[in-house]
Amino acid sequence: MADEILLEGVQIPAALGVTAAERRMRRPVLLDVALERDLRAAGRSDRIASTIDYKAVYDAIEAVAAGQDHRLVEALAERIAGALLAKFEVDAVTVSVRKSKPFAGVLEHAGVRIRRQRGA
Repeated sequence: MADEILLEGVQIPAALGVTAAERRMRRPVLLDVALERDLRAAGRSDRIASTIDYKAVYDAIEAVAAGQDHRLVEALAERIAGALLAKFEVDAVTVSVRKSKPFAGVLEHAGVRIRRQRGA
């Protein structure tokens, strides 16, 4: 099992939905992100330069989520995973995207979890 940097419970407003009206609402989505990377050097050095700055990861997620319209949670997850793999030295990334109360009823969240790795 690889080491992971975790950002869980990230809430970011996103233009997400199949219809234009839904995308205009810019409702918050709930995201969990795991970045796979060997963290031994950071553990030994206790220096931010040996790891990945959580704020930089958050900023990259926010830029994707807020920067364009997304019809599907699958598309948003794929775009976030691609951006994180491009921007940070990680072996793989897992992204979960949940949309709260997607329709009236008893469903709390609907979403996806994807894992993408470098070179695949």
